[in-house]
Amino acid sequence: MAVYDAQLGLLSHRLHSQVAMHQAYGGVVPELASRDHVRRLLPLVREALNDARSDQGSIDGVAYTAGPGLIGALLVGASFAASLAYAWGKPVVGVHHLEGHLLAPLLEAKSPAFPFLALLVSGGHTQLVEVTALGEYRILGETLDDAAGEAFDKTAKLLGLPYPGGAALAQLAESGRPNRFVFPRPMLDRPGLDFSFSGLKTAALVALRGRVLDDDTRADVARGFQEAVVETLAEKCRRALQLTGHRRLVVAGGVGANRHLRERLASVANGMGAELYYPRSEFCTDNGAMIALAGCLRLTAGSRGSLAILARANWELSGNGNRGLEL
Repeated sequence: MAVYDAQLGLLSHRLHSQVAMHQAYGGVVPELASRDHVRRLLPLVREALNDARSDQGSIDGVAYTAGPGLIGALLVGASFAASLAYAWGKPVVGVHHLEGHLLAPLLEAKSPAFPFLALLVSGGHTQLVEVTALGEYRILGETLDDAAGEAFDKTAKLLGLPYPGGAALAQLAESGRPNRFVFPRPMLDRPGLDFSFSGLKTAALVALRGRVLDDDTRADVARGFQEAVVETLAEKCRRALQLTGHRRLVVAGGVGANRHLRERLASVANGMGAELYYPRSEFCTDNGAMIALAGCLRLTAGSRGSLAILARANWELSGNGNRGLEL
């Protein structure tokens, strides 16, 4: 939950994490997530308004995540936002979840101007997106199967790491030895900007088969896996920069908080004469600040939603179908 001002920027931000609740199940349980949303939303609104020293009279509009995502949680948020907007007599706008991630670097003092190239990399999505302006997005490449974050989480589970696994795997990889396990760099041996990570996850499974899973082996596998994912993402970004001619590269999404990935992308950007932008780590994962920012930009541009409940489990970021460009 967040309050954002068009002139002053982010005034407040409140986040309630459900990680502890879902940890016992090894992943998100949709019904539990939805019920917890019902309990938490109104208190979070009050806290965010109080932190911003604002009230309903000073709010010009309400924004919410309309999709894509778990439909139950989306419906809770959409119905709550529409009800709040009706009660306050304010306009309401539904925001695309991925648009929020793409625009999250605009929350920072060092923020990119349009146009730019974006690597959107999270548990549910891995995409290279050309961002021309607000609402003008072209998918250049995307994963054909598992997203990078999903592959991180599944490989972490193979290594016996707790949920959420991606961050735990990255931490474990810090103590791993280089080159003991060298995994394939998927789809780098062919043209194009698409990704595939399901085979990489399988390669990790095969590497572990028949081995004693001691601490050193787990760390070495984690390092080899992370290096393969990071090198694949970095090389695809290099190709996309070369293809498009853009000199601004944005990295967004939960995996964008990975330190090794940021360092490798910084090297790629420097080599291409480009600038690298990303939000602070707390705004890489799902958060209200990026939705408040995107909603503010949408409302300022004249967007107005109806009070109808808009929630989409599946929602394409780009409808023009332009993707899969080759280099």
